[in-house]
Amino acid sequence: MQVILLEKVVNLGNLGEVVRVRDGYARNFLIPQKKARRATDAALKEFEARRAELEKLQAEKLAAAQALGERLNGYQLKIVQKAGVDGRLFGSVTNADIAEGLKKADFAVEKIQVRLPNGHLKAIGEYPVQIALHADVVSDVTVLIEGDLS
Repeated sequence: MQVILLEKVVNLGNLGEVVRVRDGYARNFLIPQKKARRATDAALKEFEARRAELEKLQAEKLAAAQALGERLNGYQLKIVQKAGVDGRLFGSVTNADIAEGLKKADFAVEKIQVRLPNGHLKAIGEYPVQIALHADVVSDVTVLIEGDLS
C-alpha cells in the first residue's frame, strides 16, 4: 500500500514522502496514529494544500521535543525497589516504571519513548537509558536503582 507520510517516521521517511509499506503496517499503525494517509489523487492534492501547515506543526513538535530533551539530558532518576541481599531485584524495573518516575519529576514522557536495549533492569545499580522524544531528539538519562531491604 502506498501512503503519504504526515510526519517524520524513523526508518521510513520524512514529511510528505510517498512510500510503499505493508498493508497491515499502514492499516494498524500509521493511519490510526495519524502518521500517514493513503496515497490517492485526492489525498495528494489535499496534502499539497496543507503542506505548509503540517510543516509548521512538525517544527513546533520538534522545538518542544528539543526543549524537553535539553531539560532531560543528564537527569538522574532514582528508583527504590525491593531487593534481596545479593543485589537482585524482586521483579524488575520496566520502561513503564521509568516513564512514571519521570512524570512524577514533571517530564512529559510516555513509556513507549523509553528505550531499554538490554531489556528490563533486574539489579541494583546505575544504568544509562535513552529517551526518544522525537525521531530526531534522543536524550540520555541515568537511572539509579536502590534496594529496599525491608
